[in-house]
Amino acid sequence: MKKDIKAAALITPMPVCIVAAYDTEGKPNAMNAAWGMSSGMDEVALFISKPHKTTKNILETKAFTVSIADVANMAAADYVGIDSGNNVTDKWEKSGLHETTSSHVNAPVIEEFPLVMECELEEVIDTEYTFAIIGKVVNTQVDEKALDENGKVDVTKLNAISFDTFQFGYYALGEKVGQAWGDGKALV
Repeated sequence: MKKDIKAAALITPMPVCIVAAYDTEGKPNAMNAAWGMSSGMDEVALFISKPHKTTKNILETKAFTVSIADVANMAAADYVGIDSGNNVTDKWEKSGLHETTSSHVNAPVIEEFPLVMECELEEVIDTEYTFAIIGKVVNTQVDEKALDENGKVDVTKLNAISFDTFQFGYYALGEKVGQAWGDGKALV
């Protein structure tokens, strides 16, 4: 039997996306953005707010990266979501993360995370009800340890974490339990 709880948009689990961008002087900033998703085969959508330092950087430089946070770097991923780049001048140093400049866009690639999408700002959606940044993915980098024998990303090797919107926990992604566009064929 189901029980009514308060009305809430609790789509879970959510990916833990670390969004990074340079300011106009080349200083990197990163933020933890649980409200990010693929919006096409070569697009990402970030539902973040205007006041974030990273948002301001993206709007100024027109480029950003989105990394998928992993278990090994969970504390740093959480930290960049706690302190605001608007208030802390040494946020990058405190996080312990390291960056190199993308060779495809003017944005920092965070070395520690196993998967990073390098994006150009494609569109900003700013309405009464939502603010979103849409990025065109121009390149994706993946740590070789997260690839299978055919050179494809193996999500079980990413050790990615997800965000629990019910109790605000981080969880490691687990084992593969089925095959999309396959297991349901038995019902056709």
